[in-house]
Amino acid sequence: MADLLEQAKSVKAASRALAMASSAVRDQFLLRAASVLEENSSVILAANEKDLATHGAVLSDAARDRLTLTKSRVQSMANGLRQVAALPDPLGEVVDGWRRPNGLEVRRVRVPLGVVGIIYENRPNVTSDAAGLCIKSGNCAYLRGSSTAQGTNLAIVALLQQVAVEVGLPESCVALVEDPSHDTAAKFMGLNGYLDCLIPRGGPALIASMREHATVPTILDGDGNCHLYVCEHADLAMALSLIENGKTQRPGVCNATETLLIHSSRAEAFFPAMAERLKNVEIRGCLRTCAIIERAIPAKDEDYATEFGDLILSVKVVDTIDEAIDHIATYSTGHSEAICTDNNFFANYFVTSVDAAAVLVNASTRFVDGEQLGLGAEIGISTQKLHARGPMGLRELTTAKWIITGQGQVRT
Repeated sequence: MADLLEQAKSVKAASRALAMASSAVRDQFLLRAASVLEENSSVILAANEKDLATHGAVLSDAARDRLTLTKSRVQSMANGLRQVAALPDPLGEVVDGWRRPNGLEVRRVRVPLGVVGIIYENRPNVTSDAAGLCIKSGNCAYLRGSSTAQGTNLAIVALLQQVAVEVGLPESCVALVEDPSHDTAAKFMGLNGYLDCLIPRGGPALIASMREHATVPTILDGDGNCHLYVCEHADLAMALSLIENGKTQRPGVCNATETLLIHSSRAEAFFPAMAERLKNVEIRGCLRTCAIIERAIPAKDEDYATEFGDLILSVKVVDTIDEAIDHIATYSTGHSEAICTDNNFFANYFVTSVDAAAVLVNASTRFVDGEQLGLGAEIGISTQKLHARGPMGLRELTTAKWIITGQGQVRT
């Protein structure tokens, strides 16, 4: 704990210096870091190969995919930093302001949170994504990755710290907890006075641990049990494309589609083509689904509540849009929900009725992503409702400071 506290003190001290850094210096860090990642991709990939050799055999296919870096993925990490650098600086933005009758000028201005702690599993790309967004928004990034990716994370953070010193920022503006044990993670969640905000990026076990141990403010990056509803007015060719992309393009991520709901009038026409297109996907369906798709496995109730993170799809035939919405209300984690329809009334009814961070009409759930929505790299997708909801970009990493300017007014 002593080593963790010493590191936390260093990061906290760095946050005060970073808050004073100019936008130009913060952008210089991002652009230089992008180049350094590219120039040292072989170093990063060598570290990643060691992590895979040590831990890959015990991981699921989806988890191994999340851990694996390639040259193109390192390039994407670098491109993400450049995209963030190109975004407007949120700091100093006047959220609102007014003049009081007594002459006081009142403004609310965006300022950094301070130290943002991120706990994440098996995703070394998050290391640069999180650091980039934190530095751009004037926050120190205090990172705790998984033991499976520790070597890769250490290599990336060493490069980012090198760049920080090079451009005149404190080395500790990006820091990685060196002991990735669960015990240290629990202590990390209780760093009151050092962490201003804590964001988890991981599965149910991590979220449960956060609820048990965290004593600092948190923004929950929750599960993604995402649905696609194909209504009676849907274009079935479009629906087929949406479910294939949502389920198979990258099944291990939180915005993958986990459940297909389809109106009973379209099931007979849709299921044969879907079963053929998703031949590598295990289908767990209701009785009406199994009657049409011979290879479908009868779904259990828990299947509809599960974020599979794998090539598994739960399917249910419904008779009305309200039945679909009720199913989503029962099983959704509040992440992303989609409808395929050519009917504007049904589209608007679905958008209004479904309670989720993101609701899509005729688009894949895979688009609920910071980069895809124009935020640059995201730090997570919040499924809670206070402070931040949905993809968290730069503005979600700021808070507001009240600035009141007078000419000697006193209260009577």
